[in-house]
Amino acid sequence: MAQSLQEIGMFTRLIAVLCLALTVAACSGYRQPPTAFHDILTKPYRLDSSDVLRVIVFGQQDLNNTYTVDQAGYIAMPLIGSVAARGLTVRELESQITSRLKNGYLRDPDVSVEVATYRPVFVMGEVTNAGQYPYVAGMTAQNAIATAGGFTPRGQQNLVDITRQINGEVISGRVPITDPVRPGDTIYVRERFF
Repeated sequence: MAQSLQEIGMFTRLIAVLCLALTVAACSGYRQPPTAFHDILTKPYRLDSSDVLRVIVFGQQDLNNTYTVDQAGYIAMPLIGSVAARGLTVRELESQITSRLKNGYLRDPDVSVEVATYRPVFVMGEVTNAGQYPYVAGMTAQNAIATAGGFTPRGQQNLVDITRQINGEVISGRVPITDPVRPGDTIYVRERFF
């Protein structure tokens, strides 16, 4: 009987060590996001599909309007037609529109472009109402989760996974919920284990 209790104790320790090893192995899959993941937060905003832009050409009421960047990355303006916007800053787009208008349409166009509405953020996982939500300047992952109705009882409340596109490459990183988000980011709240 003593040997049987000893075997049970040894088996229990073996199970505990195995569980600990599996937990460590699961955690070791985590990698710090690359520096570009956070560096992009301090760089000028780059336009992409679903951004709504307000374009003003001073003295040309017919050209002043809001334009949505389409799926292909273009806006369609009167006179000059489709203008590539994806990947450009608003200043770069202003310059492109100005040069196109100078090319046979207006002598000295004065163009202003601003983002009227940023593309949405997406919140998934252990939140009350997963879905897409409007981006607000200065938004953090925690703000986005609050907009989505908050965490479910099983939601991990200290770290989230954020997926963002940087220079055409999709990058994911696990970050604190206080990290800022960018328009177009996908925020995933994981299920906690206990």
